[in-house]
Parts: sequence; structure tokens; C-alpha cells
Amino acid sequence: MTDDLIHDPKGGLPRLLEIMRRLRDPDTGCPWDIEQDFASIAPYTIEEAYEVADAIEREAWGELKGELGDLLLQSVYHTQMAEEAGMFSFDNVANAISDKMVARHPHVFGDESREKSAEQQVQDWERIKAAERADKAQRGVLDGVARGLPALTRAIKLQNRAARVGFDWPTTDEVLDKIVEEAQELREVRDEAERFEEFGDLLFVMVNLGRHMGLDPEAALRAANAKFTRRFESIEAALAEQGKSPAQSDLAEMDALWDAAKLQEKTG
Repeated sequence: MTDDLIHDPKGGLPRLLEIMRRLRDPDTGCPWDIEQDFASIAPYTIEEAYEVADAIEREAWGELKGELGDLLLQSVYHTQMAEEAGMFSFDNVANAISDKMVARHPHVFGDESREKSAEQQVQDWERIKAAERADKAQRGVLDGVARGLPALTRAIKLQNRAARVGFDWPTTDEVLDKIVEEAQELREVRDEAERFEEFGDLLFVMVNLGRHMGLDPEAALRAANAKFTRRFESIEAALAEQGKSPAQSDLAEMDALWDAAKLQEKTG
């Protein structure tokens, strides 16, 4: 019966749950899977989430199904370990998020009116989340912002929380002034530890600038990474046509090829 489910191509979620259970079986499972714990699997969970985002950003819809499956496996993996420890089951996880979605959308699943602006919906959402944090004894404004988030993402969440209680610059101009100040401080420091700290301060203020401008710093940096990769690959291709590699070139030549790639992008 169990093997029938495992080999059933239409077995759906029950099939995946059973596969994970069998992989973790201490007597007949996979040695690698048996050795894992929450901490060792967590990095894979983060990596798979980024691969989902990457497929979406590239509009690689043919890959998205597989990437979402990889991410689902991470939830199943953590849940199986939790079930083995007697903490909770996959049904508990599914019910918990279902309860949260129903509670956070009273205008859909309750008796509140759906006739509200997007801004009002955000305010209502934050009010509900604040009540949830209070139930968890998270009293501080910054409580509950996950430490494992990418640093840029966590910075903007921390700043958003602080801004909701009035701890924020009123205008973008003041943020720009602060960037100039932090850059100057970074220029002047000589101690390595201070340089590290000042560099972090500058990055933090840059995130704040993005927030004030309505930009997602994480998405903006991903786009900049993609642009750098694209243009550098153009440099490599142009050099390859000359029978050269970047190591056989120099900065002046590569800079000129960079400008050519930049111009080509702008002119189409």
C-alpha cells in the first residue's frame, strides 16, 4: 500500500509526505536525510525561496513548477522533523496558516466591508499583526522581525516598524543629507572596526532612501547584479572575438567595452 502511493504519479501531497517519512525512517531511510536537523536544512530553505524568486524574475515559467516543488519540500522536511519530535504535524501547519489568513482578512471571510482603500487595508493588516504580536508577548515595536532575513530586507522591515511610531525622517532630502554625512565619516575613518561599522551605517541609510522613494532595496540590488552580469558577459564575449580573456585585457579596454555594452542596451 505504501509503495503504491510512493510510485503513484498522481499521489499529490500525501505522496510527498510519505516519501519524506520514508527518507527519514531511522532503519530504512537515507543516511544523509536521517542526519539532518532544523538548523542544517534552514539554509536550503532560504536558497529554494530565492530560486523561486529568480525563476519569477526571469519569467522562466517552465521552471517555476519545479522550483515551487523544491520549496514545498522544505516545508515538508521541517514538518516531518517536527512530527518526529512530537511538536506538530503538516495538518497543524496548514491549519495554522489557514487560521491566520482568515483572521487577517475579515473583509473577505468576516463581516467587514470590502469597500476600503489599499492604504486602509495596510493599516488594518498592521493592526491585526500588532494584536498577534501582543498575544505572543512581543511588546517591542521591533519584536518579531526575523533575524534570518537577508540584511537588506530586514533593514527595511525594521525601518518600517520604527516609522509607524514616528521614528523617521520627514523627507527624502534629509535622508540624502544623512547619506552624504555617513559617506564622509566612512572616508575619514582609519580603524578597521570603525570602517566596518560606518560602512554598515551607510548601507542602512541607503535602504532608508529606497524606502522613502518607494523602492525595494533587495529587488533594486538584484536588478543591479543582473545588469552587471549582463554587461560583464558582453565584455567577455567581445574579448573572446579577439581571442582574449579578461585576464589578458586591461581596465581601459574593458571599461571601453563596458561603455559600448551600456550604449547598446540604451539604443536597443
